[in-house]
Parts: sequence; structure tokens; C-alpha cells
Amino acid sequence: MNYMSTLSSKKLQKLIEKAFGLPYWQLNERQTCDTELLLNGAFAPLTTFLSKVDYESVVNNMRLANGSLWPIPITLDISETFAESLKIGEQIALRDPEHFAVAVLEIQEIWKPNLKKEAVQVFGTKDKTHPSVSYLHHSTHPIYVSGPLQAIELPRHIDYVEYRHTPEELRAVFQKKKWDKIISFQTRNPLHRVHIELTKRALKRNNANLLIHPVTGITKPGDIDYHTRIKCYRAALRQYPKNAVMLSLLPLAMRMAGPREALWHALIRKNYGCTHFIVGRDHASPGKDSEGKNFYPPLKAHDLLKKYSDEIGIKPIFFEEMAYSPSRKKYIFVKDRKKNEKVLSISGTQMRTLLEKGEKLDDWFTLPVVAKYLKETYPPLKDRGFTIFFTGLSGSGKTTLAKMLMVKLIEHDKRRITLLDGDIVRTHLSSELGFSKEHRSINVRRIGYVASEITKNGGIAICSVIAPYEADRVENRKLISKNGAYIEIYLSTPLEVCEHRDIKGLYLRARHNLTHAFTGIDDPYEVPKHPEITLDTSHATVEDLTNEIYDRIKTMGFL
Repeated sequence: MNYMSTLSSKKLQKLIEKAFGLPYWQLNERQTCDTELLLNGAFAPLTTFLSKVDYESVVNNMRLANGSLWPIPITLDISETFAESLKIGEQIALRDPEHFAVAVLEIQEIWKPNLKKEAVQVFGTKDKTHPSVSYLHHSTHPIYVSGPLQAIELPRHIDYVEYRHTPEELRAVFQKKKWDKIISFQTRNPLHRVHIELTKRALKRNNANLLIHPVTGITKPGDIDYHTRIKCYRAALRQYPKNAVMLSLLPLAMRMAGPREALWHALIRKNYGCTHFIVGRDHASPGKDSEGKNFYPPLKAHDLLKKYSDEIGIKPIFFEEMAYSPSRKKYIFVKDRKKNEKVLSISGTQMRTLLEKGEKLDDWFTLPVVAKYLKETYPPLKDRGFTIFFTGLSGSGKTTLAKMLMVKLIEHDKRRITLLDGDIVRTHLSSELGFSKEHRSINVRRIGYVASEITKNGGIAICSVIAPYEADRVENRKLISKNGAYIEIYLSTPLEVCEHRDIKGLYLRARHNLTHAFTGIDDPYEVPKHPEITLDTSHATVEDLTNEIYDRIKTMGFL
């Protein structure tokens, strides 16, 4: 069912007018994706964000309270400040990131979830290197709300409109094409030759048609951007028989939840009218944890889909590992490899390494036109933009080292370099902000946004800011990493050294209670968890430290 069609035009106009006067919550990117798929029916049987009883049932049992299978919690998280202003029974408008009202939510429940339990139950780990566990701890607001959801309009998309379909629209397309067997192929990566071979075999074996249904919402940090991927998908379409395949985009915010997510993907594709769903060997996995172990065992997703195959209403298709045989000049299943037969394969990580080094992607691996698109978007590291983010206590040496490093880079690199110093940014971009926790976060994230734009356009951004809170640094890393590289440099200089250097008297004022909430004295500095470079500036000279940073960045391949 398309939930956008439940209101008459007259009632919808009244709802739109009403929404203008309602308090509103501005949705972030994940919430916007979730709201769109709730409104267009892709998340059926869900029609709104989970109630508390449904949430707890999904977290614990992968089912709604009524017994319906549903493995991923779809929730609306809001800030404590906003929650305190709400009352049960009142309505709020939900606005997308561009402030367009997309729906009205009637508040029926407000509660505080156990995010640690959600992480362990849904993702099977506490490890914050898992992107969704990190999101829960650093980006999720502490309060969940739920209640009836009334649609105003779907979030707006101005790109690739010919490839965007609601479930209702896509089912109508299938009916018009007279497709009765539709295999859905989930992907967040470009299509390479192995994927084309896999899907062609699936078409032939099942006498079916293919829906290439890539995710264009949130995927794994570091994934190739969807604009480049769509160019690659268009090129790959020409490799299939005429009228055998079509492309449609899915605005899904992935959770990288492995087996649970594979089950979720299958249920979503059933709502879009598909009859079959291809399940990968390591479906929707974020890779390895902080100890180098797989978050999810290979083929675990296969096991879960087999368990629920009779219930989900869509037939899973399982494929084993494939590789290229140079002697046969084609892809084969690895299990069919002859004794001593050489086979070739390239992982996504290996492909990115080749691009970073400026090396060729072989024709056996991918189509030449796909290789061309990837090389255009992802030139060698030495030609890409990147951000250097200095963080540490006041007096740790951030500004001095940032300026020295900028001079050295200007001398040795052709890219344009911009210094974003915390004090200067406060003067020009954040003059209205104070020093509350909220305002400090806003300031740091503004710096991150500016740095991401510089990085996206091939420049080098050098940021020098205390940035005391891990959540803000994590958010900046995610934002900037979409467009280039993020190099965090933590200056671990001890507090007593920083105080000794304090020529401005800031620490002295804080010690005498003349300044409140001063980082390191009466406000915490959260030590970075995974900085690329850690330096104690207590004893080394500025010149030596600058050279060390420069050499480390050069070793990483950026210079």
C-alpha cells in the first residue's frame, strides 16, 4: 500500500496549512530515509515509527508485537530539550533537511531506550567500529517518540527522477512489462564483471527478469558515492539482454546489520513487487571489528534467510563465491576450481587501494567504462583533497603546528590550502555562539562542514580546534570522509604543560572561577578513540613535530 494516497486533496491541504503552525523536528539524513520508506509503503507492515512495545519486540525477537517478522528497529529519536517541550496527544511536523514539511506525527509515546542493549541485540556487538553502533552512541538522540503518522509529501529528489519509484509505481511497471518473476539485486557498490555474471546466471536459472535496486541513502562510510555508482549501473545495463533488466534507486539508510539486514532487505523488496532476492555471502556486513575479526560469519545471512524463507514471501537466491579463471577466460564458482587452477578476484578494499595508487583496473575485473568513471571520481591519493584535523587542549600546540604545517605544504604541494582555526572561525562564522556544550558542538560541526566542502573540491583543509567531544569529531569524520580523506591529529600534551604555556591567562581565570565550563578544568576533554596521529608536544621542537607530521602524511600517500 502507498500511504501517500490515504488523504483526500482537501484534507491534505488542511494538514499542510496546519503543519505551518506546529512545532517541528528537523529530520537528519537517516530519519529522512526512514520517513520516506514509511510513507511510500516500502516498510510495510509499518505505517509509522515503532511504539515502545514494538521496538522492544523487534530488538529482542525480530518481530512486531503482533508477531509479524521485522528485524530492524525503525525509530524516531529526538533531543531531551525537544522532548521536554512535548505533551502526549499533541502533533509535531517532521521537516526534511531542507525544511520541507513531509509529515505530521501525533505524539502517543515518549520514552528513553536502552541504546547499549539495542546495539548488542540488533548488531551483535558493542564494538564502536561498527558504523551503526557508533551511530547509536555518538549520533542518536536519547529520546524516542512514536504515534500515528500522516503524510504531507515524500522527501524531494531532484536527481535521477527517472530511476526513482515508490513500491506502488514499481509494481505497476512490472505489470505493464508483464514481468511475473522479478529478481532483486541489492548493491551499494558499482557493478563489476562478477556481479554481472552472477545476475545473468540468476536470470537464466529462474527464467526471470532483473531489478538492479541499489541503495542511494546511507551506506557504509567510505563507500563510493552514489552519483558515480549510477553512472556505472547505466553502463552495466548494456551487458544484459534487451528488456531483461531495469534500474531503480532505493533511498534506504543501511544499518550494516549483516544477517538481520539481509532479512530486512528481502522484506523491503517484497513490498516493491519482487519475487526473488539475491543474498550475498557476507550480506550488508561492515567488515572487520577492532580486533580484525569479521563482525558476522560468512554465510550467516544465508542461514537466517533459509530459516525464514517460507515466511517472508520472497524467494532467496544464494550464490557461492565466484572468481575469474584466466585459463578458461571466464568467471567460475570457486568450489568448481580444478586442482592447481589459478583464479583471480579483487575485493572492494583492494580496488580502492589500486585507485589510491593510480594503478589500472584490469578488464577481467570490471568494464573499461566503469574503470573510467571510478578513476575520474577517485584519482590517486596525491591528487585528492583531504582534511587535517588538529584536536587537543588549549595550549597543546594546535595553532602553531597548523600554521607551520600549512607553510610546509604550500612549499611542497600544488593544492590550495585553507587554515580553519577555531578562534578565527568563531569570529567570522560563529560570532553568535557561546561556550555551552551545544554551542561548542555547533561550532566544531560548522568547521567540519566547511572542511568537507574544501576537501570535496580537491583542496586541503587544516583545522585547529579543541573539539572536546568525541561525537562531534566522529560526525566530522563521517562527513569529510564522503568527499576525501580525514586525518585526525591528537595532541596529547599533558594539562600541566598546557597550563604552563598559558600566555593568555585562560587557565588561571578558570582556576579562579572567573571562567566557567573551561575544557580541561571544569569541562571534560574526551580523548580521541582512533586518531591517525598522536603527538605529545611537551619536549620536541615545532620544526621536528612539523616534519614528523609531514612525513607521516607523505607515507600515507597523500603527498
